[in-house]
Amino acid sequence: MIFMTGDTHGDIKRLNRQSFFEQKEMTKDDYVIILGDFGMVWDWQGESHFEKYWLDWLDEKPFTTLFIDGNHENHDRLDAMDVDEWHGGKVHKVRPSVLHLMRGQVFDIEGLKVFTFGGAQSHDIRDGILEPGDPRIKRWNRNYNKLFRVRGESWWARELPSEEEMEEGRRNLEKVNWKVDWVLTHCTSSSTTALISLGDYGQDILTEYLQEIREKLTFRRWFFGHHHMDKQINTEEICLYEQIVRVN
Repeated sequence: MIFMTGDTHGDIKRLNRQSFFEQKEMTKDDYVIILGDFGMVWDWQGESHFEKYWLDWLDEKPFTTLFIDGNHENHDRLDAMDVDEWHGGKVHKVRPSVLHLMRGQVFDIEGLKVFTFGGAQSHDIRDGILEPGDPRIKRWNRNYNKLFRVRGESWWARELPSEEEMEEGRRNLEKVNWKVDWVLTHCTSSSTTALISLGDYGQDILTEYLQEIREKLTFRRWFFGHHHMDKQINTEEICLYEQIVRVN
């Protein structure tokens, strides 16, 4: 069994037994996939007591948790983790059964070819990205009208991909003749972004890359998060947020 859900932002209580009762039939060979903004690798000072408690809680669940990264992750900490191979692609093992599916990979999951590419451009930075120690931080933290982030503490440039990651994605898709079953991303292609955001979200290097992929790739389903909505866009593309849906 494979279930998917959207952004959790460090709050994974939706996966408790009361809300997600289907887990009683699941084993570690079944999966819950979080489509970015997992938010449990976040604290810039290292793994916090809060993170440890909930990551251990998640690891003790009967299923295996898989996540792609969003823009609201501590990318420095993710990048510092050892890289392992799992089901044909690269992962970071946050816990034995909590795995980060890295960018540009093609995994074989329950007989399905699954292409993953996390990341997104932050849109909650209207008032800027401040440096640590900036005197405005304390003052702006009390002003709910201010949308800002702090470099290396709540915002990381690695929210957007490197050229190497994008090229690795192309190479891995070439190996499967540009044909997969599913695509898992946090943001989505430029054309779909324009459609669902009514122009509020602009293009960037990642949405343009995903547009390139969308135009060349043969796929059955494309699942993404980021937009905080649960909506089937068309017959192929599905945006998830709070719902937990079985997808196979």
